[in-house]
Amino acid sequence: MLSWYVVLLYLHIFSVVLSIGPYFILFPLLHQIKSAEFDRLPAYLEPFRITVRITKHAGHVLVATGIILTWITSWTWDTSWIIITVLIMVASLYFIARAFSPLLRQLKAPHENRALLVSKLRRALIGYVLITLSMMWFMVAKPTLW
Repeated sequence: MLSWYVVLLYLHIFSVVLSIGPYFILFPLLHQIKSAEFDRLPAYLEPFRITVRITKHAGHVLVATGIILTWITSWTWDTSWIIITVLIMVASLYFIARAFSPLLRQLKAPHENRALLVSKLRRALIGYVLITLSMMWFMVAKPTLW
């Protein structure tokens, strides 16, 4: 029989996959966004919008299951890897709000410098992936820093 711990753990891991995985499919779209005719641009921007939405909801599940798992295990809130993961998560929330939405809004409007905006979008994508992968590393490696 499956325990609640195992169910919560797998739900937590699945939400991590949903929080990071969809961003990797966006990299090939960047080239298309850069060169697409303006009237075809919404079709290439829609996966970004959907990915941000999926990530947001997966993040809610991730946080909720993380809190519950911390409560039902022997880990405490003053554990170094938990504190650092929470700090990185708060930074990533600010980052995702400031990085993707404004750039996607700018790309939806006619403008002269799409290449610059796509370059910023690429950097934002790389930054977000690195941030989320660093959180994942702390959760998996569980380093004791103090």
